[in-house]
Amino acid sequence: MSTIIGRKAELKELDRLYRSDKPEFVAVYGRRRVGKTFLIKQAFKDRITFQHTGVSPVDQEGERNRMKTQLESFYFSLLNQGLEGVRMPKTWMEAFFLLEQLLTQLDNGSRQVIFLDELPWLDTPRSGFLPAFENFWNGWCSGRDNIMLIVCGSATSWILGNLTHSKGGLYGRLTDEIKLSPFTLTECEEYFRHEQIELSRYDIAQTYMVFGGIPYYLSYFRKGLSFERNVDKILFGRGPRLRDEFNRLFSAIFSNADDCKKVIRLLATRNSGFSREEIAKATGLPLGGGLTNTLASLAESDFIQKYTPYGVTGRQERYKLIDNFCLFWLKYVEQHGKDSTFMSDNQASDILKSWHGVAFEQLCWQHVTQIKRALEIGGVKTSLSAWCLKGNDEHTGVQVDMLIFRNDNVVNLCEMKFTGMPYEINKEENIKLKERIEALKATLSPKQTVHLTMVTTYGIKQGKYSGIVQSQVVLDDLFG
Repeated sequence: MSTIIGRKAELKELDRLYRSDKPEFVAVYGRRRVGKTFLIKQAFKDRITFQHTGVSPVDQEGERNRMKTQLESFYFSLLNQGLEGVRMPKTWMEAFFLLEQLLTQLDNGSRQVIFLDELPWLDTPRSGFLPAFENFWNGWCSGRDNIMLIVCGSATSWILGNLTHSKGGLYGRLTDEIKLSPFTLTECEEYFRHEQIELSRYDIAQTYMVFGGIPYYLSYFRKGLSFERNVDKILFGRGPRLRDEFNRLFSAIFSNADDCKKVIRLLATRNSGFSREEIAKATGLPLGGGLTNTLASLAESDFIQKYTPYGVTGRQERYKLIDNFCLFWLKYVEQHGKDSTFMSDNQASDILKSWHGVAFEQLCWQHVTQIKRALEIGGVKTSLSAWCLKGNDEHTGVQVDMLIFRNDNVVNLCEMKFTGMPYEINKEENIKLKERIEALKATLSPKQTVHLTMVTTYGIKQGKYSGIVQSQVVLDDLFG
């Protein structure tokens, strides 16, 4: 059995559900490539009674009868797993009836695990899949105490809309749901150690900044190669291992993949994000229900995040890109993809400097729990925000990386710096930091104070201006 890295809480919950004495209907969802299928197959190895995976819409481009393709694939799964003497079903209602027959034949009184992977792919237009699936659970599964139905999907909006928040026949039918998140830095380190791939924490952090802790991407790393050479082989050159991954990523999840990519491309150009109005104007997408649904789908699938910057009043939310892989792809792979040694040649150049800053900031947001623990405020109630300081024009504003508002009347003004050595605060930087601190104090109540917190790779170099820093978090803390 392959080793499962992390996922301890998820494994414990799946085991509890397996051992219950009632029918269980579980939805497992999360970003594509995050490891949902691997988790289920390893957790229930040799205990799955029936399993089937939908056919990817990417592999059906140009096909007219996608319903027939999905039914044919489902039929073959039935045959491969023991059903005999039946013809191919013409409808999903018939297909699930055949599944009921197979499960009845295989029933020996013990737990029967049914695993339907990439369930949203089965629901092709005008196929009648959803009513048939509802009937399968409500009319057959729910009356059998030994049934455990597990469904997976990368199209999070479909899972949430049709299962979690269903207003139809599946309303309230889920007995549990598990959202699978990307690996943390610690889990990435554990994965590389298990695979005997030697990388420093500095390079594991860079790996996270490119691939975002997605296990599938990490699986392409090969031992004996540096971080740079691994990235070159995975993303650059004539035959990279993840060729066209960006396009496949969206085509596999969203029916309006082109609209989604327009939004992602725009958000990749500004770290602080855009308002709905700005997105509509820049992309040409109508400012209405269509754009609202697109933004909601991207947020639910963890590609973008909606937030309200500190100090902004009213309904002025912004949307920002939070997917590390998409940011790196759009910034470098599309432009330099044919250069087989791009990362190796430019690792120390200014070409990657701006990306390092944005990507490290994103990494820090993804490890806020570790930052709070390092600051010894894990038990203090807090809220987070970013802060856009407006200048005289749109080009002179300043983005404050992170503000941590604490119930003990302290506000941590966090600045993130990714460098290969201890970070040195010079005279110019000292002036800028003081200006930001004073500007923030002017917005707070008299009882609140501001602590400048530097989150860096190797700490702050002691010098004339280092005293301005109240607290530090270093890279090792993010592996906490």
